[in-house]
Amino acid sequence: MDCTKCDRDAVMHAAYSGAHLCEGHLFESVERRVRRRVREDGMLPDDATPDDPDTWVVGLSGGKDSVVLTDILHETFADDPRVELVALTIHEGIEGYRDESLAACEELTDERDIRHEVVTYADEFDVEMDDVAEDDPLDMAPCAYCGVFRRDLLARYAEQYDADKLFTGHNLDDEAETALMNIFEGNVEQVAKHFDASLGPFDERTAKDDMIPRAKPLRDVPEKEVALYAQLRDLPVHMEECPHSSEAFRGEIQDVLLALEENHPGTRHSIMAGYEELASLAADEYGDEDRAVGECEACGAPTTREKCRKCALVDAVNAV
Repeated sequence: MDCTKCDRDAVMHAAYSGAHLCEGHLFESVERRVRRRVREDGMLPDDATPDDPDTWVVGLSGGKDSVVLTDILHETFADDPRVELVALTIHEGIEGYRDESLAACEELTDERDIRHEVVTYADEFDVEMDDVAEDDPLDMAPCAYCGVFRRDLLARYAEQYDADKLFTGHNLDDEAETALMNIFEGNVEQVAKHFDASLGPFDERTAKDDMIPRAKPLRDVPEKEVALYAQLRDLPVHMEECPHSSEAFRGEIQDVLLALEENHPGTRHSIMAGYEELASLAADEYGDEDRAVGECEACGAPTTREKCRKCALVDAVNAV
């Protein structure tokens, strides 16, 4: 089958648009969507100068999504003196798995001459995910602990590096799955938080507590297209799944979403279009609430409780 845009052989068919794309036009399509999101989400370094550049921290795990995002941001802004890119890798303490993905991160950042920082759960929390998964003191899935720890470190180190923007590699499938999970659980407050965590432009309405602007520029790109982009570009990617991944509910949602997309191409895009509007309304509603937000007695992070969620989990794990 020929590419819809030229006479070269197509490497993929995007059923949701009907387009057949060759390698070159696949690259152009993915890169265009990423750059558009950076622009529309208000991430461009409009006020930065070569003497005072924007610092952009990218969460780089070594998986396909974060590698593709980091590579596109580098290609786009490598010659822009107003942007300084910093790749931040978090080592959770998962034997074999994270060591191999760290090697992929180092290969990418070395080849692109990108500043690369690594932080570990062991140094920061005195825990390793292998031990957490084995002991599981609160009888939760390992992902529940890991997600809290990871978000804390991304936010904390982005602030430590004086970041002006924080980028993560969530793709369209990730975001559509999260949207359905929040809706099915009836969790309106979490819908509002999801919007605040970069489902829309960063502006005065969404700014809270001097939060560093966050963006997910891959959120318009289906997972398979990200994977194909990484493969065809021969990017250093660690493709294995985390051995502790056990989000059963997300797995069920993923199966439902894939079946819907196969039978009704464009479902993921439609879900996100409607969800972003609903999430915006929820963010307005919950953003108007006057909550008593104090500081965690252990680490000083903003929280509505005596101890933040991260410190409570660390205490539970270390008490075993």
